[in-house]
Amino acid sequence: MNTIIWDMGGTLVDTYPEVDRALADAVWGTAAAPEDADRHEHLQEVAVLRSRSINHAIEVLSARHGVPRERLDEAYSALKLRWESHPAPLMAGATQVMAAVHAAGGLNLVATHRDRTSAQALLDGLGLHPDDLVCAPDGYPRKPDPAMYLLLMARHDLVADQMLCVGDRPIDVQAAAAAGLAGALLRPSGEQQPAAAGAAGQLPAGCFEIGALTDLLNRIG
Repeated sequence: MNTIIWDMGGTLVDTYPEVDRALADAVWGTAAAPEDADRHEHLQEVAVLRSRSINHAIEVLSARHGVPRERLDEAYSALKLRWESHPAPLMAGATQVMAAVHAAGGLNLVATHRDRTSAQALLDGLGLHPDDLVCAPDGYPRKPDPAMYLLLMARHDLVADQMLCVGDRPIDVQAAAAAGLAGALLRPSGEQQPAAAGAAGQLPAGCFEIGALTDLLNRIG
């Protein structure tokens, strides 16, 4: 394997902690200290909902807590704007694995649900330069539909045994399997996973879990 199709948020870039805080603040405010039990409970509620999608989290939080959706949308938009000058950090090992892919003659490709402006701003802010970027809002079906993966395969004339798809949600590896590709599901070692995120059940054939991005190093080449 020498080419990786990367998911972005939660895989290449550690966006989720900031997303969870921004949405929690929009619902409950910022009065509680980070160590307060209520604050922890609020962040966990957001994390469970966000593990499906950020849009899902916004919809449910708005309905459940009587908060105007506009307030949550504005909080997320403000966060994306802040990332243009202060991007969320890279996931541990991301730079190392991407460098190994290029050293092996492969490509680092990104398939994300994020809008292109936000995605490119994060990549630019972090100094990341993937070889191609496909964004679902440009008109492609969202994962687990394999369309973005199949597009990247065709665009770069790739074959399945050259490739691995890496993501942090079950839909990432489900899309990989639907495209006939291997998939790696990132579950950081020692990190508590929201209950809903574990609802994936059996991983598709040809897919496996990793505890850190650097677990991929011995598979490259």
